[in-house]
Amino acid sequence: MSTFKNWLNTTKSGLTEQVKKFKNKDFMNAVVAGCALVAAADGKIEEAEKNKMAGYMNLSNELKVFDMRDVITQFNFYVSNFEFTPEIGKQEALKSIAKFSGKPEVGRVIVGVCSAIGAADGDFDEQEKAVVRNICSVLGLSPNEFSL
Repeated sequence: MSTFKNWLNTTKSGLTEQVKKFKNKDFMNAVVAGCALVAAADGKIEEAEKNKMAGYMNLSNELKVFDMRDVITQFNFYVSNFEFTPEIGKQEALKSIAKFSGKPEVGRVIVGVCSAIGAADGDFDEQEKAVVRNICSVLGLSPNEFSL
């Protein structure tokens, strides 16, 4: 079985084309919701995490297919839900992701982008991996498929 890092490197190489294939508002919302969930993995979204996420989203080949203003607006929407109450933030984000439950091809792309974001700072920690495993569960995918 390949390690997570091998899986991520292999996945990232084709992620941009896969994201382009599914480019639509619901898909963007699900990807951005996943980003917000990963950012909130430790229970709070700090300014540094917002900046890291915004920076990653702005530089990410995968997310460049979306209008950055839309991405940031949607990210801020999810962040504000977490700031209101973490449970509402989590539920709202998972609701956007759940629209792709039973669509494994799209779900794998969402998991791939969320994993890439979790690993963006060089430390894909256990809390972030747990969030991505939860996203897998919502999408009906096995975390083992992603070496999580």
